[in-house]
Amino acid sequence: MLAQPLRPPSAGRVVAYVGLFLLGAVVGAAGALIQPGWFPGGLLLALLGAAGLFLGGARAMNARAGALAPAAGWMIAVILLTTSRPEGDFLFGAGLGSYLFLLGGMGVAVICATLGRGRQPSGPDTRLGK
Repeated sequence: MLAQPLRPPSAGRVVAYVGLFLLGAVVGAAGALIQPGWFPGGLLLALLGAAGLFLGGARAMNARAGALAPAAGWMIAVILLTTSRPEGDFLFGAGLGSYLFLLGGMGVAVICATLGRGRQPSGPDTRLGK
């Protein structure tokens, strides 16, 4: 597998990765709004939604990149929402829930990317001994 030349991904896979990226940004923004509302339950709901998207993307694309694309969208959206505006408005407060959401989401992304299936050979001749 490592000695094979790299092939560019098909157009359908590129569109799927872009869609997962955008869906990750939407889940990140929704989680940022939900997590402070109902503190323990909202935080768990936001992290479970992110975990479902990351792991579902990895399983749907049958590759670890399926988890990394929505995780990148999630992280970019959340980082952009943490910055304050010139008027002084901000979305995240300096509380325990916000920090747990940021660090927990990054941890969930790493876990789901690790659990995602890597490229596996398929076919009848994958086991050479049989």
